[in-house]
Amino acid sequence: AYSTISQLGYMMLGLGVGGWGAGLFHLVTHACFKSLMFLCSGSVIAGCHHEQEMTKMGGLLRKMPITALTMLVGVMAIAGLAIPGTSIAFSGYHSKDAILATALAYTKLNPIHFLLFVVPLLTAGITSFYMFRLWFYTFLGKPRDQHLHEHVHESPWEMTGPLLLLAVL
Repeated sequence: AYSTISQLGYMMLGLGVGGWGAGLFHLVTHACFKSLMFLCSGSVIAGCHHEQEMTKMGGLLRKMPITALTMLVGVMAIAGLAIPGTSIAFSGYHSKDAILATALAYTKLNPIHFLLFVVPLLTAGITSFYMFRLWFYTFLGKPRDQHLHEHVHESPWEMTGPLLLLAVL
């Protein structure tokens, strides 16, 4: 819920500082990466036989590679990352950057409102932290529940196909 509220906050910030296009663009990118992550979560739950406690997971990358890699794309998108030294940037990078650039321009014209740039910049870091924590905790490391890990399986094509499509978007 925090993640969605924070992303809605970015959209409203974009609109509030005059970045209509940036705010609406983030609405579209958010729809893609958030739906991808929700479907990946569903894939993990289905692959773990309806277990929902992350504290029992770990080491799922080898058992669920499609789900893990598509979830990583979603995490990188919501974190607003670009891969240094390449021209690869995830959708959240473009939309969040547009909002932050508009907020920075606004605060240069109205210095008293500097928090409209500083706070979203800090929350971008917080979002990156907890999303990568979720991914590392679920897909890397040692399995925390060996019985669960033995029975984990990748989801069928009907579930992984949409994940791959959304990862491209």
